Amino acid sequence: MQATLNELGDFSMEGLCAAMLERHRDTIRVRKPHIAVAKLARIVGTILTLSNRQGFHATSLREISAASGVSMGGLYAYFDSKDTLLMMILGQVSQTRTRVLQAAPEEASADPVAHLRWLISAHVALSEAMLPWFVFAFMEAKSFPPAGRRAAVESEEATEAIFTAAIAEGARRGRFAVDDPGFAAALVKPLLQDWYVKRAKWRRRGVGADAYAARVQSFVERALGMDGMEGKGE
Repeated sequence: MQATLNELGDFSMEGLCAAMLERHRDTIRVRKPHIAVAKLARIVGTILTLSNRQGFHATSLREISAASGVSMGGLYAYFDSKDTLLMMILGQVSQTRTRVLQAAPEEASADPVAHLRWLISAHVALSEAMLPWFVFAFMEAKSFPPAGRRAAVESEEATEAIFTAAIAEGARRGRFAVDDPGFAAALVKPLLQDWYVKRAKWRRRGVGADAYAARVQSFVERALGMDGMEGKGE
């Protein structure tokens, strides 16, 4: 799965901030890309760290400035408020997750079972690669401003829609025994969230990202009636 992610983009802090810069080119006032990306990576890395420690809304712009080494004036060259920064981060998480989940290779998307396995593996691998971003989006959701809450809900719905479509196709082709693909997809989501929200728990149990994805795949397939469908074909 890691090789697949590498083929789909650069998920390092610098790579993600370069994509963020491109998406917000009209509002970010720093024109030299290499300077803009480096500073934006420092700013975002700082806010993810501070938010994990004390919460986003308890973190002031002055704290972000001091910890990142970027002046207050420098911060305002990238965003006009903390809420704008929050929406930039949320937007990057949502856009990246949707783009990756929609990029299943043909050999996976051609078969519903393989497609669902790929989606689960891709989601776990992506959340591992973007761990601070995913944790931020999850942990701060309750205190988001209205626009942020709407964006978070829309992002979750977009993810569920991708899983729903894969499960519905499997049911249509006789590979899954499930009456409500949307309900099934909604229940898969918490299993995926558990990896990045309670990652330390799984680490203590000696379960890595690949092993966790495999366990979720097996559990979901059994829940969807795969045992009884094996060998029946389409």
